Amino acid sequence: LFLATLTYDTLRFEYEDFPETKEPVWILGRKYSVFTEKEEILLDVTSRLWFTYRKNFPAIGGTGPTSDTGWGCMLRCGQMIFAQALVCRHLGREWRWIKGKRQVDNYFSVLNAFIDKKDSYYSIHQIAQMGVGEGKSIGQWYGPNTVAQVLKKLATFDTWSSLAVHIAMDNTVVMEEISKYHTEVEVVPVFPSLYIFGCLLLLPLAVSLSVSCAFLLLQHCFMMPQSLGVIGGKPNSAHYFIGYVGEELIYLDPHTTQPAVEPNERGCLPDESFHCQHPPCRMSIAELDPSIAVGFFCNTEEDFNDWCQQIRKLSLVRGALPMFELVERQPSHFSNPDVLNLTPDSSDADRLERFFDSEDEDFEILTL
Repeated sequence: LFLATLTYDTLRFEYEDFPETKEPVWILGRKYSVFTEKEEILLDVTSRLWFTYRKNFPAIGGTGPTSDTGWGCMLRCGQMIFAQALVCRHLGREWRWIKGKRQVDNYFSVLNAFIDKKDSYYSIHQIAQMGVGEGKSIGQWYGPNTVAQVLKKLATFDTWSSLAVHIAMDNTVVMEEISKYHTEVEVVPVFPSLYIFGCLLLLPLAVSLSVSCAFLLLQHCFMMPQSLGVIGGKPNSAHYFIGYVGEELIYLDPHTTQPAVEPNERGCLPDESFHCQHPPCRMSIAELDPSIAVGFFCNTEEDFNDWCQQIRKLSLVRGALPMFELVERQPSHFSNPDVLNLTPDSSDADRLERFFDSEDEDFEILTL
């Protein structure tokens, strides 16, 4: 308890204010000014669902751990990026959480999908046990690609959200696959030629950060209105990156242990601990591990078409190679996207020099 309190208070002291800069602050596709919109920035950050280590939850698998402290940070980051997709799906990007204000039912439905119990769609229990079925022992480190693959499998049981989850392997988004998801999930007509179909795109990447254009491309990802942010971090320490200011990334940190939450005597779920109410953490881009997963959410066909146009424009940025590419059909050399335990050969492993779960992530480093 002392360590958790110290961590929280230390972050609160160290990150009390954003730097006094004319540089814009970007949070998940929204642009802010530190000088005139500081309260709006903090409200936007606080409104994101914040998942941290928890203790004293029901044992995973009945006899497993009752806390994820020390091993669950990437799983919590996966929860956060998925939760942002569900918020966009059911509440909208402009929705805000205000302490003490009564929230709509959809908000609690989203939150309950991540509560630490075995029957929640995206609980730590479900993620850990789905990993066991794919060769990951409970308590073993997950990389960005692994947690993305596991969450994709869990999303098939979430009939309420009807998310079409596409994980772009080999740095490539396959348009044919997106079209397939569009026909398989429930589509809701809004206007002629415009459909709500809830497409969540996750792109596991290994990005060389030794050149400035890599950060420039990441900046563009945070600027897109479809942005869900990035999961990654420092070696063996995962974070959920939600934006940037200047040359610093802004992130939510799961490394605080809080007690598991149960509904109160009235059946209500206390939710304050799921919102980070101190200013967010920041770190230099230079500290970011190369292995990341970038997320986007397209709620309509129009959103997806706009996203595709923006991705194509990235290829024109300073002549840099795109972080990923769009293709119409799946190339014949592609890996099976449903396989979690992908193993790069030794030359790839040596070349990538990555810290995140290198034994099960099969994609190339980008030299930009």
